[in-house]
Amino acid sequence: MGSVSNETLTGVNEQSEEEEAAPSTGSGVCKWFNVRMGFGFVSMSSRDGAPLQQPLDVFVHQSKLHMEGFRSLREGEAVDFTFKKSSKGLESLWVTGPNGALCLGSERRPKDAQRSLFRGDRCYNCGGSGHHAKECQLPPLPRRCHFCQGLSHMLANCPLKVQQQQQQIQSLAGSQGTLTSHRDEQSHISLSESSL
Repeated sequence: MGSVSNETLTGVNEQSEEEEAAPSTGSGVCKWFNVRMGFGFVSMSSRDGAPLQQPLDVFVHQSKLHMEGFRSLREGEAVDFTFKKSSKGLESLWVTGPNGALCLGSERRPKDAQRSLFRGDRCYNCGGSGHHAKECQLPPLPRRCHFCQGLSHMLANCPLKVQQQQQQIQSLAGSQGTLTSHRDEQSHISLSESSL
């Protein structure tokens, strides 16, 4: 039997590590993507142009997406990507739409991102964005009721608001009255049973 030198084994190990570290190309669809956390997984259906029998999951981070603005992926979105094998599994290096196009992304946005779009950049006078009421080019609009948009009164004196509050109180009292009458019937039944 022949002996194998340490140099030969070292060369084989270095070669296999280089193969693992070399990036590969793949294509598939987004399996899921968490827009708040900024990561998800792509289901790879072909690797280096050859179709796979079983799809493989590839990790994707929002920083690797080829798109403008808020970066995310939509479930089922077709993507092309380069990836490598890391200590944690398959990990994407660059993700694009089909044929190198921009990724479409999800319509969803984290709640904080949605709120920050409108915080402090809308005019209270005209409702436009990009300026405040003190910088508005329109003359001051008449004051309106915030509940019904009427010009003759303000929210504190709104007849529709008062009417809605009265209806809520009546419906609440009605539900409590039904509950009270049900309790009275229960106590009446238990008293008549105890007297027997």
